[in-house]
Amino acid sequence: LSSVPLQILFYVNGIYYIFYFLATLAMIVYKSQVFSYPDDLLGPDLALLFIMAILEVLRLYLGSKGNLTEEEAPLGLSLVITVGSVILSVYFLVWQTYVLKADVIINVVLLFTYGLESVLKVIAIAAFV
Repeated sequence: LSSVPLQILFYVNGIYYIFYFLATLAMIVYKSQVFSYPDDLLGPDLALLFIMAILEVLRLYLGSKGNLTEEEAPLGLSLVITVGSVILSVYFLVWQTYVLKADVIINVVLLFTYGLESVLKVIAIAAFV
């Protein structure tokens, strides 16, 4: 009953998130050097990026484990953690100090994968029950 498309998406999303994390970190460093980035906002932006990375690792681990073992609980918990990841992605898309066009592009792709992954998770949970 495990979902092969969901497992493939977990793998692709893991690779994409590594790119996302490094690109966002590089852009924050770039923005702090090129623009007059307020010092009191640089720390929170970096902290939120690292919190998002921790959530992403946890989300992908629980989702993959839940899918492969055909258990609803880890997959459902992964779905709940996805909500936090979506909120953080929207923060980096809309509310961070400076938003570049590259920020918009990589966040829209990430939000699309979150949406697709969420639909597949709900289908997998329904199949497991």
